[in-house]
Amino acid sequence: MKAIIIAAGMGRRLRPHTDRRPKCMVEIAGKPILHHQLDAFRAHGVDDIVIIRGYKGGGIQAKGVRFIDNHRHRENNILESLFCAGPELVGDVIVSYGDILYRPSVVGRLLGHAQPGVLVVDTAWRKNYEGRTDHPESEAELLRLSPYELVTEVGKQVTSEGAVGEFIGLARLTSGLVGRLWALYLEALSAGRERPYGNAPTLRQAYLTDLLNDAIRHGEQLGVCPIAGDWREIDTVQDYERATKEWT
Repeated sequence: MKAIIIAAGMGRRLRPHTDRRPKCMVEIAGKPILHHQLDAFRAHGVDDIVIIRGYKGGGIQAKGVRFIDNHRHRENNILESLFCAGPELVGDVIVSYGDILYRPSVVGRLLGHAQPGVLVVDTAWRKNYEGRTDHPESEAELLRLSPYELVTEVGKQVTSEGAVGEFIGLARLTSGLVGRLWALYLEALSAGRERPYGNAPTLRQAYLTDLLNDAIRHGEQLGVCPIAGDWREIDTVQDYERATKEWT
């Protein structure tokens, strides 16, 4: 099992903490966000780890990992950043956003699911948004499920009414699904990076959730790994300040 961490973003809303370092190297509870992630993976035997870096990428300090550079991180978004992985994006993989904290137990639960695609979903998501004024509920990547507990839609366009939880930015994808996602991405790429894709104005600015929704429309069955807490997104200074008090 391989883990790919998308850590190319500039972290503008986390300034001044990101003025001189990438977002994933901001420290919470005595160590960088990235190191919390690496510890969570390695606790469950996931040692093959690739980091997609961009903004101040040379400042990422981590042993035993491989780096891929997103040279256009100022122009693109999460989806394009992920596919910078190129030949590394093959086989069974865990994909993680680079600005989230999660307990090792979350990785363990994710690995316990055998479906082709599994998204980690916080069913107690509303609690995280109490007093979170700088990152309101409208920015959450919420999702809906079918009666068979398969994802029918995920992303910021999903309203809280009828949503079962928030996709935290951590997913497990098996080899066959990864290949089919590549096919969908390349099809979109052939139409041009400046063409709309999913809910994004352009492919260049698309999110991972835009690709996942495309896959669902093409018949892919994505399951969920439910959790209730045990994670934090560090997107704003307010998030940082709350996490430094609450995360141990």
